[in-house]
Amino acid sequence: MSAPAHLGCATGLSSTHVLQTHVRARYDDFLTDLAELVSIDCGSWNADGVNRAADLCADRLTSLGFTVTRTPARADDGRPLGDIVVARRRGDLPHGRRILLLAHLDTVYDDGTAAARPLRIVDGIAYGPGVTDDKGGLLAGITAAAAISDTGRHPYAELVFLLTPDEEISSDAGRPTIEALAVEADYALCLEAARENGDLVQARKGIADLHLTVSGRAAHSGIEPERGANAALTAAHLITGLQGLNGQWPGVTVNVGVVQAGSRTNVVCAEARLELEVRATTTDEMEAALAAVESLAAHPVVPGTSVTIHRPAAWPPMAPTDEVAGMVAQARQIAAELGFDVTAVATGGAADANLASLHVPVLDGLGPIGGGDHSPAEWLDLTSVVPRTTLLAALITHLGTG
Repeated sequence: MSAPAHLGCATGLSSTHVLQTHVRARYDDFLTDLAELVSIDCGSWNADGVNRAADLCADRLTSLGFTVTRTPARADDGRPLGDIVVARRRGDLPHGRRILLLAHLDTVYDDGTAAARPLRIVDGIAYGPGVTDDKGGLLAGITAAAAISDTGRHPYAELVFLLTPDEEISSDAGRPTIEALAVEADYALCLEAARENGDLVQARKGIADLHLTVSGRAAHSGIEPERGANAALTAAHLITGLQGLNGQWPGVTVNVGVVQAGSRTNVVCAEARLELEVRATTTDEMEAALAAVESLAAHPVVPGTSVTIHRPAAWPPMAPTDEVAGMVAQARQIAAELGFDVTAVATGGAADANLASLHVPVLDGLGPIGGGDHSPAEWLDLTSVVPRTTLLAALITHLGTG
């Protein structure tokens, strides 16, 4: 049961500690919902599973007075994805600020993982598929909204939730909605987990995925190898050149992760394929690195070979700004009131926050503390749920009032 709406007046507690009381009162509901979400297989390609997770979240948000809309999504190749969920709630301040909360419903795990690894709690740590990426975070967002509602006030112009179904496979379907809602918002808060040491995230590298196809000419390797053009050899030189781009710009990393070439040892290789990613801290660095990749591809070493480039996915860098620094300062002040310190850092991973940051200041890592993402060891620190969710709720109210 939630604490009384006017608890602050009765006890003299600050508004932040009133929110903390309400968050604490809803902790058991958080844990119940976490167990249910972790029991659902909702890998990105399991549309039914993602929609089962969406059902739970939509029900919770509707009960809090949000208007929920769901849009079926499909991948570029036509395969069905789960729904894009948007939930809106008008606040008490028409001239306040519009806050966008970002989370995702999908995980990286195969079907059957939820049954094999149901929620397990050991010494205050919860383990299970998606427990921190991003089920703990999206439930923290719902719990924060509930705690705010329990105070009897909604100090913002509008609070908007966006739950995407495809973050783990680049958010191609979710991207138009992310950007459209970011344009409308004054601030965005991303509900990915805090770093393992509790840090928030104020900057993320951009990522460009690249597929390079090397076309050559087949020939019999014993009788007339001179008639061939070895795509594998060009690919080998490309790998050396691409990996050599590391260190040329301070914030850039390049990794060739997949190499495929040839079919038989007695055939001069006619085709090779490289898959790589480029990560960069700034847009200028990303553009410089991509130009370097294109230059390498335009000058294949082996005569008779050619290289084509395809970009299946890209995320822009999420760069720190003065507005984001102000959000960090506000978060630190709230955390200090709650009795802990928090800082914000840059990370190499990308998220939906990258896409929103094109249009609105974004602070990320506002879920509870967790780690081991994308692995059987994925964990969530349950002792962090109340303080971190209170931080989120208080930050929404402070930013919402403008």
